[in-house]
Amino acid sequence: MSKSYKREKPKNNFDCIIIGSGMSGIGLAAILAKEGWQCLVLERHYTPGGFTHIFKRRDYEWDVGIHYIGEVHRKQSVLRQMFDYVSDSKLAWEAMDDNYDRIYFGKEYYDLMAGKENFIAKLVTYFPEESANIENYVSLIKAGMNAAKNYFMEKALPPIVSKFMGNSLRKKAMEFNQATTKNVLDSITKNEKLKGVLAGQYGDYGLTPSQSSFMMHCGVVKHYLNGGAFPVGGSAAIFDTIEPIIEKAGGVVLTNAEVEEIVVENNKAVGVKMTDGHIIKAPKVISSAGAEVTFNHLLKGVNKLKDQQKATEKVPASACHVCLYVGLNADQQTLQLPKTNYWIYPENGYDHDKTMNEFWDNPDEAPFPVVYISFPSAKDPTWEKRYPGKSTIEIITISKWNWFKNWENTDWHKRGVDYETFKEQISKRLLNYLFEYVPQTKEYLDVYELSTPLSTKHFVNYQKGEIYGLEHTPKRFEDKSLRAITPIKNFYLTGQDIVTAGIGGAFNAAVITASAMLKKNMMNKILSSKANEARKLN
Repeated sequence: MSKSYKREKPKNNFDCIIIGSGMSGIGLAAILAKEGWQCLVLERHYTPGGFTHIFKRRDYEWDVGIHYIGEVHRKQSVLRQMFDYVSDSKLAWEAMDDNYDRIYFGKEYYDLMAGKENFIAKLVTYFPEESANIENYVSLIKAGMNAAKNYFMEKALPPIVSKFMGNSLRKKAMEFNQATTKNVLDSITKNEKLKGVLAGQYGDYGLTPSQSSFMMHCGVVKHYLNGGAFPVGGSAAIFDTIEPIIEKAGGVVLTNAEVEEIVVENNKAVGVKMTDGHIIKAPKVISSAGAEVTFNHLLKGVNKLKDQQKATEKVPASACHVCLYVGLNADQQTLQLPKTNYWIYPENGYDHDKTMNEFWDNPDEAPFPVVYISFPSAKDPTWEKRYPGKSTIEIITISKWNWFKNWENTDWHKRGVDYETFKEQISKRLLNYLFEYVPQTKEYLDVYELSTPLSTKHFVNYQKGEIYGLEHTPKRFEDKSLRAITPIKNFYLTGQDIVTAGIGGAFNAAVITASAMLKKNMMNKILSSKANEARKLN
């Protein structure tokens, strides 16, 4: 069980300090623990887990960042083997319906189906004349992800090795990195509706087709091509099954443990200074707190980091969001909620860039450019036993940091009447979407609560309330400075900013950073370890 830093100060007897207990932080700590390392994981929030944590209100709980994860319901997939490795196979997954995503444009909808052949076949029923183009699209998605393997592997290399090998490892992927999603879709088809449908999951990385790197788009589509799954027991099960691995090796996860700065002496990281002034020392320090916070706050004023600091200026923060957490006073049998996610776009809003621009120009009157509705209580097979007679829904849309900036310096739950009024306006608009698309929920509405970018900053410490770290533009993927090994000796970076957005991206970053620290290919070790276990079982 994680402990509170306020109750007990740790001693200087750890092999490393990891800042942040999100997926990359705890994933890295568990990988290192299996190599015999004692890791101290410091979490500023009172609940561990980063975007994998849950919160409770009355008779409900909600998952703040996990809505669905791809590949993990397939036992032989790489991501499933990674999770099995760091949880000793204790983390269980429940597959969603084969129809994992439904893309709405007004009331017209298109279903995305699990499995490459099913995915293609279903889209062809909507666009029979586009069969060859759809197959070409899927082939490009797979080619993009194949090219990405060397691109991300390069981020674990020492700088001197990267100098000689880096460009050749990155070259193929850069063809996909430098193209926008719009460029590629325009090259595949002239059918505007098909382009709108194929880009219908852009909310998973928060950028419209004309802005996003096609590499990021490839990552999301390929990740879910075989469907989605949900952690059994809710997303808190991720941390709960991984933490014992860290503790077994003598490691500790501390909450309420905010780091003020990384202590650097003679260009060498030697520990961290907490906000209460206490200094904790360790031979190695790793930040899972995001590139912007790491290089502009925790290492502010440290020399030799100009390239990293420039990267955070050159590549802006990703999208902000608001999320409405809804509690319903009825069970699944009554409500028949789907396991399918709904992506809702305006009627005839197939041009995502156009609808987004219209919304930014007139956010009070224009429809939301995207609304995502997830049904977590329907996805978790343990829910009804844990919360009988209750159900939950989460509704998300995009927002801007400056809408909430006036309340930036106010305290959580004490931001004033104007703030609550603004939140209520947004909440009512989102509830209208829920009642239109899932009308059976209206009479059972019990509670709802809106989180804003201020909530994201307060709990996750992203400075502008962003959810996906640095935005995933071609410019972001051109950067060579955000990598596991930094110019500061014994200091390493991990997290989604060295790979891509999402739980899978963050977890892969943990493997990359572990490989860099241990000077061996930890992905190969994870996969060979799981293969050996499978052989023993057979």
